[in-house]
Amino acid sequence: MRLLRRKRDLPEPGTLGVERVLLASEGRPISAPAVELAARLAAQGGGRVHVFSVARVWGSGFGLPNPGLLPNKREWDAQREIVGTAVEALQRRGVEATGHVLATRKATKRIIGEAKRLECGAIVMSADPPRNRLVADLMWSQEPYRVRRRAELPVYLTT
Repeated sequence: MRLLRRKRDLPEPGTLGVERVLLASEGRPISAPAVELAARLAAQGGGRVHVFSVARVWGSGFGLPNPGLLPNKREWDAQREIVGTAVEALQRRGVEATGHVLATRKATKRIIGEAKRLECGAIVMSADPPRNRLVADLMWSQEPYRVRRRAELPVYLTT
């Protein structure tokens, strides 16, 4: 186990040709630059894009799942709308796109797991500007940076 991870250099988006791209969100709306980058990566490799969003589970009560902590209908609908909008934008650009929403407490693990399951060559996410690492580990909005640190494949963040 390595305690200090070496910062990896990402391949330039213009040189990367992948068959599948995962356009992921930890719950935030997917930005137009993220959709554009995912479409460009997919077009270069002649592939397709899968849009994936996480509906947040807020925890557990006494170690057991608690229905009050699960996403409600409004939160599910909001995530489905985010995915649907991104899929439509990709299809307008001529890219084959699919999407789905899952509920989880561990968005980083789930996003990386979906990328592996779908055999994606790259992950694209919208992100806030980076924060101090100590504070960032406590913030849900810094999830894209955790994905970038833990993923073995290239993760492109658009701010």
